Amino acid sequence: MATPLCRLYLITPPRLDDLAGFGRVLAASLDAGDVAALQIRLKDVADDIVSAAVDALMPIAQARGVAVILNDRPDLAAKLGCDGVHIGQDDAPYAEARRLMGKDRTVGVTCHDSRHLAMEAAEQGADYVAFGAFFPTATKDAIGHPEPEILTIWQQIMQVPCVAIGGISADNAAGLAAAGADFLAVSAGVWSHGEGPAAAVRALNAAIARGLAERP
Repeated sequence: MATPLCRLYLITPPRLDDLAGFGRVLAASLDAGDVAALQIRLKDVADDIVSAAVDALMPIAQARGVAVILNDRPDLAAKLGCDGVHIGQDDAPYAEARRLMGKDRTVGVTCHDSRHLAMEAAEQGADYVAFGAFFPTATKDAIGHPEPEILTIWQQIMQVPCVAIGGISADNAAGLAAAGADFLAVSAGVWSHGEGPAAAVRALNAAIARGLAERP
């Protein structure tokens, strides 16, 4: 079966106070539908807490063919054996992240609403660029607010995959998939879904399918 043209990219909640409980929720969510990657994103916590989260969650994800991406910290991502790292504009420079991660693991870069930043990242060798926030989000303070057109233009001129992020849910995902996103990064739209995370994964995959059907 061919790989879908747009896939889910899950981001953990900002806090994981019950790792075992979240692990069970994560397993059920990943079993509910297609998910390409899981980003472990824990802000302002000690390294040992991040390490514990990776140790607990990585086997669950990787057993299901889901890549594990650590947010912000290429040093920890390399040390802990993650599949990749995601860096923001204020994190480690791309060159440093690539040096630490090596050529075979993923380095993704936040580019807000800037095609210029995205093209710089792509030219340096980034494995994907992330645009957003497309919709209001309480997960983080968004700097950029791009229109979906940026995804369409990116697909027309570049081959490096693009990730759409920011306030994405089953209710608005279809338009971003139609516009050209290769991945939809979702956090609260899954974990805070009224019918539970597994139902959210199913609904998001259905929305992606609708969006892909509308692509030119």
